[in-house]
Amino acid sequence: MPPIIDAHFHIFAPDEAMPGHAGFVPPPFGVEEYRARARALGILGGVNVAGSVQGGDPRPLLEAAAALGPGFTVVAQADAAQEEEAMRALAAAGVRGLRYSLWRGQWSDAQAVAAHAVRAAACGLHAQVYADAAALAPAVDALARLPALVIDHLGMTEAGLPVVLDLARAGTKVKASGFGRVALNVPRALERIAAVAPAALMFGTDLPSVRAARPFAPTDIDLLRSVLGETLARAALHDTARAFYRL
Repeated sequence: MPPIIDAHFHIFAPDEAMPGHAGFVPPPFGVEEYRARARALGILGGVNVAGSVQGGDPRPLLEAAAALGPGFTVVAQADAAQEEEAMRALAAAGVRGLRYSLWRGQWSDAQAVAAHAVRAAACGLHAQVYADAAALAPAVDALARLPALVIDHLGMTEAGLPVVLDLARAGTKVKASGFGRVALNVPRALERIAAVAPAALMFGTDLPSVRAARPFAPTDIDLLRSVLGETLARAALHDTARAFYRL
């Protein structure tokens, strides 16, 4: 089985506080549950991404990544109040980036995201944006200038795809994840992104797929391989994420 890096998943420990839950607390999905699913898929490493429910404390994320092993790392939640000292401490602890969620309303201004992400980049943290990518259009030039940027879940909507393509041309990475939560033609989006930026895509399971209309299924990997072909699929499933996240 070809090796896979899972560039986007979540761990919700049974006893973890969920200060950002806003009325939704996900069912527990712990390290052992993820490990069992990952082993069956040939996943050797990956990125434990902060969910909107988890708040800004990176410790549960780092603890879960450490339990999973040396091939796993963390993207923590961005907070507008974060100062440079706090961001440098996150980077020193092993956090690779900060996630900015416009989709869940934690951030509402794409320009503010870009400005905060500039400061985070100076502290060694890349920006990861969860949004209808159409909402990023006013800040696309500023976002394109960031040294490292990741867009979640193919940009979520058909209307956002032109923005995703513009950013991908500028070097942005795009998560090929959440196929069951997006409102776009997934095969067509994969084709178009790969056509303009062959090294842009990074696969993620999005496990445990909370609030998705359809949860992740292994057939999502089959779809990616079918659309991209062997060479580009290997990059999306393993090589690009391994290099980007320094795994």
